[in-house]
Amino acid sequence: MKSADDRDHQRFPTLDPMQIATARRFASGPETDFAPGETVYAIGASDVPAWLVLDGAIEVVRRDGLNGEAPIVTHHAGQFSGEVNQLAGRPSIAGGRAGTQGCRALPFDPAHLRALMVGTAEVGEIVMRALILRRVSLIAQGGAGTILIGVPGSADVVRLQGFLTRSGYPNLVLDAHAEGEGKDLVERTGVLPEQLPLVVCPTGPVLRRPSNAELAACLGTIPTLDPATIYDVAVVGAGPSGLATAVYAASEGLSVIVLDAQAIGGQAGASARIENYLGFPTGISGQALAGRAFNQALKFGAEIAIPIRVESLDCSGPELALDLAGGHRLRARSVVIATGARYRRPEVPGLAAFEGAGISYWASPIEARLCVGEEIALVGGGNSAGQAVVFLAPYVKRLHLVVRRELAQTMSRYLIDRISALPNVELHVGSEIAELEGDRTSGLSGVTFHNLDSGARVHRAVRHLFLLIGADPNADWVRDCVDIDAKGFVITGQRGLSLETSVSGVFAIGDVRAGSTKRVAAAVGEGAAVVSQIHAKLAEPAAKEIV
Repeated sequence: MKSADDRDHQRFPTLDPMQIATARRFASGPETDFAPGETVYAIGASDVPAWLVLDGAIEVVRRDGLNGEAPIVTHHAGQFSGEVNQLAGRPSIAGGRAGTQGCRALPFDPAHLRALMVGTAEVGEIVMRALILRRVSLIAQGGAGTILIGVPGSADVVRLQGFLTRSGYPNLVLDAHAEGEGKDLVERTGVLPEQLPLVVCPTGPVLRRPSNAELAACLGTIPTLDPATIYDVAVVGAGPSGLATAVYAASEGLSVIVLDAQAIGGQAGASARIENYLGFPTGISGQALAGRAFNQALKFGAEIAIPIRVESLDCSGPELALDLAGGHRLRARSVVIATGARYRRPEVPGLAAFEGAGISYWASPIEARLCVGEEIALVGGGNSAGQAVVFLAPYVKRLHLVVRRELAQTMSRYLIDRISALPNVELHVGSEIAELEGDRTSGLSGVTFHNLDSGARVHRAVRHLFLLIGADPNADWVRDCVDIDAKGFVITGQRGLSLETSVSGVFAIGDVRAGSTKRVAAAVGEGAAVVSQIHAKLAEPAAKEIV
């Protein structure tokens, strides 16, 4: 697993004798001996501990295509196995077997592994960095993890690939019609075209055109929810504000669960590069920022369940409850509404038919690869749109930026300056999308722009259209419980606590909250600030009993 940045010393560190002695205090079981060639842990196995090698070696392999294996590394004495999935007991992406001389190793199950990271700063930092870098390498290699077999660039392949990528899972796409493993499997199984794409999970099952939820269930990313459990904090929304709440609340000993219907990161997770976030002078992608926050939350013991749709909040009884899709119910002492906003869709005839077939609401590396060398259009004048323009322009032949107002009225100056320096960006001010051409099978083939002042219409043969025109508050699921304003944002501050809603124990943070500042930094700040208010609320009954 060599890489250009040559960080193998951090990816596969060797603990010294003192560090090994420190780690021993957190082991979840006794030393275990494995015979030469014996399986230590299998690809797809759940609740696999991280193993600290004391003697001998563990040979680690990953999946290579449908049937093969590829070596990753051999762990020797003082080295440890595992990657990010070991933090939460999720199915292992890699497998390990004892080396030719056998192996003696010490196990660290998820709870003890997290205790090691929190309980000892030096060793914990070494282990955490290694687990994250190993996942990054697996993603970069592409052969490990989940395999998608279908038509590259098709709506369902892009959907599933996007879900896996935003969730931080390595994946590989095989063309169902090109000679090779993908086509062979399709022919052997007799799959019909409408059943594509096939998804081969790390655990072995093959799914036919699954939903995101079905894929997540196969990956084991959704924890088993015990209806008898009452969480201290239930966070709805895994964007920057919700993840910040999870990190701070879990690190302070509260039991936390985070639920989201889509993926981690929210709208910020789709940003190609955030350059005005404090502490990142060279910028950071929204996906990278969300991924780091996700790993922090896991480190402190927060449960994260994605994708699970919360259908409504029940605040009529003595305790708060969330009604989930599928008839499930979750109870909590406090609820944090962090559902942000949903992408706004313009009133254009036939728009829905092209979603996923030429129309996108975010610009990730997946979409960028589909646009290489082509003419594309993007609608939007905010910072998210500007970041997408700067990100996409180097990939494409020409980019048409369609806005209703001058950019200076809606976009940060540094982005305006960068866009003006791009030779292949054509600006259409005072215009909007009037007409779409194409069909669902072949996708988008053309777009007509309409100038609102002159009435002129301009047609361009573009196959990819990006819509980043802002968003509406995603608060429909709570409107029967808490107060919202005329625009649909959740009102807070009526009960003495600035982030508490009209219902005791229910808080709102981030973009969904009325009056919030629509910036990533502000969302993270509210996610941290709400935890102190939750502590105050949870302490109220105890305070009354003391009096």
